[in-house]
Amino acid sequence: MDRLLPALAAVVCGAASVYWIRATIDRQRVAHRLAGEQIDPDIWRLANNDYRRDFQTAIFTTIATLALIVVAVAEIGFWPAAAVSLLAVPSAVALARRGTQAEIARIAADRSEVEKRAREVLTQEELAPLQWAARLAPSDLPDLPGFDIGQAYQASSGAMAGDFYDVFKVDEHRVAAVIGDVTGHGIEPSITALQAKYLLRAFLLQFRDPGQALEELNAQMSVLERGEEFISLCVLVFDTDAETLRYASAGHPAAFVWHSREVRPLGATGPLLMLDHTAPYHSRELAWDVDDVAVLYTDGLAEARNGDALFGEDGVASMIRRDPTASPDVLTKVLVEAARDFAGGPITDDLAVLVLRRT
Repeated sequence: MDRLLPALAAVVCGAASVYWIRATIDRQRVAHRLAGEQIDPDIWRLANNDYRRDFQTAIFTTIATLALIVVAVAEIGFWPAAAVSLLAVPSAVALARRGTQAEIARIAADRSEVEKRAREVLTQEELAPLQWAARLAPSDLPDLPGFDIGQAYQASSGAMAGDFYDVFKVDEHRVAAVIGDVTGHGIEPSITALQAKYLLRAFLLQFRDPGQALEELNAQMSVLERGEEFISLCVLVFDTDAETLRYASAGHPAAFVWHSREVRPLGATGPLLMLDHTAPYHSRELAWDVDDVAVLYTDGLAEARNGDALFGEDGVASMIRRDPTASPDVLTKVLVEAARDFAGGPITDDLAVLVLRRT
């Protein structure tokens, strides 16, 4: 009996030792995986603490097992053997509760996975508006020979806005510049803006006349029946071979061209898009020489307010006249800063500015 009791205790401790060693390995894997992820440090510390606790328990049960084996082999008498055999009690309790421990480990692993997915969702939610805005108004425009381009974009709330612009090569000699504004704020106008931007790109590739492209865009966008959503839009098509600029505007604030030492407004050639699906749109043409400048913007710039007074189209034209030879980047910043100074603070509406110079 003085050998049987410690032998049985050694078996119990040995089983517990195997259990805790396996648990330690599992905890270590979780801790190492979390260490390589972008997570809350507290979550990693909890996982690492669980690993250390199980590691210490595995060492204890292993030592207890070896000690009981020695006691079982040696002849030390019944009562000393019985006293040493009490080392098996914690191991027996742990084995009895191994189902609960496994459940706790599973819950911890599941919690970690849920938190990881939640972080991924939050990251996607944070990045999505920025990526969406980058499609509507890219900060990196194409490098087009013969053009120097500057741009500015500001959403009044978050990164989602209905303002957009586009600059792209239509063919070997023609380049299109587009700026537009969908009424409203948030995700729905942004969706409409993205649809209009890429549909118009397709129609400008299909039709040489920008007025005809606007008529087709209006017909297609009107089918959407978006209630109170309307689009103002201005499109300029530059022909570097013919040295001309042909433009069409759907109810958009007047763009401006600096040509022959004079600032000229480019007024609307048709109504807002999605207002009347049968509305006609015309285009007009003027000369486009070396060093000429075209300035396009959305109403957030012209409608900067100081009380009841508006910065207005006159304010835009005045700033262009001050230094039309400035680089497009500088002229863009000057326009935005002038509107902000006029308003006496941040501009509260969506805003986009596009400036092109022929080089």
